[in-house]
Amino acid sequence: MKKPRVDIALGSADAAQLSRQGADALVFLVSKDIQPGAGALSKLARAALDAGDLETQPGSVLMMYRPPGIGATRLILACIDDQSVAHVRAGIQAAIGLARSRSLGRLAIGFASDASAHALRTVVSAIFERTYVYAATKSAPETPPKVLEKVWIAARNAEALKPVLDRAIAIAEGVELARHWGDLPANHATPARLAEAAMALAKVPRFKCEVLGPQDIGKEGMRAFMAVAQGSAEPARFIVLRYEGARKSRPPVVLIGKGITFDSGGISIKPSEGMDEMKYDMAGGASVLGAFQSLARLKPPINVIGLIPACENLPGTSAMKPGDVVSSLNGQTIEILNTDAEGRLVLCDALTYAERFRPAAVIDVATLTGACVVALGSVRSGLFATDESLASALLAAGEAAQDPCWRMPLDDAYAESLKSNFADVANLGGRGAGSVTAAKFLQRFAQKFPWAHLDIAGVAWNGGAAKGATGRPVGLLVEYLLATAQEP
Repeated sequence: MKKPRVDIALGSADAAQLSRQGADALVFLVSKDIQPGAGALSKLARAALDAGDLETQPGSVLMMYRPPGIGATRLILACIDDQSVAHVRAGIQAAIGLARSRSLGRLAIGFASDASAHALRTVVSAIFERTYVYAATKSAPETPPKVLEKVWIAARNAEALKPVLDRAIAIAEGVELARHWGDLPANHATPARLAEAAMALAKVPRFKCEVLGPQDIGKEGMRAFMAVAQGSAEPARFIVLRYEGARKSRPPVVLIGKGITFDSGGISIKPSEGMDEMKYDMAGGASVLGAFQSLARLKPPINVIGLIPACENLPGTSAMKPGDVVSSLNGQTIEILNTDAEGRLVLCDALTYAERFRPAAVIDVATLTGACVVALGSVRSGLFATDESLASALLAAGEAAQDPCWRMPLDDAYAESLKSNFADVANLGGRGAGSVTAAKFLQRFAQKFPWAHLDIAGVAWNGGAAKGATGRPVGLLVEYLLATAQEP
C-alpha cells in the first residue's frame, strides 16, 4: 500500500511540552473555560479569551506569530468549547484553513486536556476533508497552496488512542478514494475504468477481483441490469471484489454499490439543470471501493464481498423504453414504467447474484431516490432493513463513524403501488413515499439473507459552490464491518 497523503502521528504531551514543539504552526484546541496553568500555552489562551481576541464561538481562531515561550513559528488558538463532534470539527477545519492559506506544511495539534476517541476521529477526518483537492482533470491549479505534509497530534492519553488513530486514518483514506471517483467526470469514470480501479485494489494480499463484461453478464441472466446498460455505447461491467480475512467457512458480508457512472434518466430524460451532477450516481459503487481501501489498511478477521454493477443510463437507439417488460436474474418480470428508476433494476440482479455467497448479511448502497433527499436532506442516509440486529448495528456504526443514518419503514402496504397488470412488479410506485416504495421493490429480491438498503441520495455529494463528493457512507460501512469482525 502506498503511504498516506498526509503523514499523521500521535504523541503524548501536556501543555508545557506542547509549547516547546517545533512546527510551522501549533494548533491549540481550547475550551472557553480553560484555566491558566504553569505553561505559556494556557496563559496565552486565557488572555486571548479574556481580551475578546479569541471569540468563544466554536470555530473561532486566532493566529500569533512567534509568541514568547512557544517553539512553533506560529500559534493558532482554536476555540472548540467542548469535545463534541460539531465543535471539534468547526475548530480544526478553521485552523487548517488558516494554516493552508499560509502554505504551512508541518502542523502540531494539541488538546488542552485528554482527547476523547471521537474528538481524535474528528480531527483526522477533518484534516483529510479540508486538505482534499480535486485536480485530476485540471491542467494546473490556479494558485496551488503548499501541501500539508505532516501533522503531529498531541494528547496526554496518546497511548490509549493509537488504535483509534489507525482506524481513523484508514477510514479517511477510504473516504478520500470514494470522493475521488465520485468527483471524476463520467467520461473519465467509465464502467471500464471503475473496474480497473477495483483490479488495482486487488493487488494486495487477501484480495481478489473478477470483472464480468457484457457477454458474461448476459450469460448470467442479469437482464434487468443489461436493460439499463443497453442504451449506452460504454460497455457495462459487473465488478466482484473479495476480501478474505477469515477462514473460508465464515459467511461473508456482501456490500453492493450502485455504479451508474452517468444517469441521464434514459428515455424518461431528466431536466437539463443540474444533470451534470448525475456523474455522482455511482457514489454507491465508489463507497464500496472506499470501504475495500480501508479494509486493505486494517486487515480485520472477516470475509467481505463487494459487488458493483456499473453502466451508464442513456437514451440511445437501443435504450429500454417505458412500458418494456424485462426479466430479472431470479426470474421475476419487471414492467419499466419510468427509465429513470434504473438503480433498482441494476441492484435487483446484484441482490440475486449475492445469494451464491450464502452471506451473513447484504447491504446495498445507492443514490436511489430524490424522495429520500426530501425526507432526510443532506444530514442522514435512509436505512431500510429486514433484520433488527443488522439495523441496530448499522445505526450504531453510523453514530460511531460520524456518518449517521435513519431507520425508515418497510410496511407491506407500501408495496401495493408496485403492482403491474403486465409483469410481476412495476419499477415505480406512486408519488407518495418514493424512497420506501423503491426499497420495497428491492426487498422482493432480498428474501434469502439479512438485508439492509442505504439510500444515500442526499448525502453522497454537495451541490452549489461547494460541489463535490463527500465519500459517505464509507465510514459507516467500515465501522460496521469492524464491529462484525469482533463477533464470534
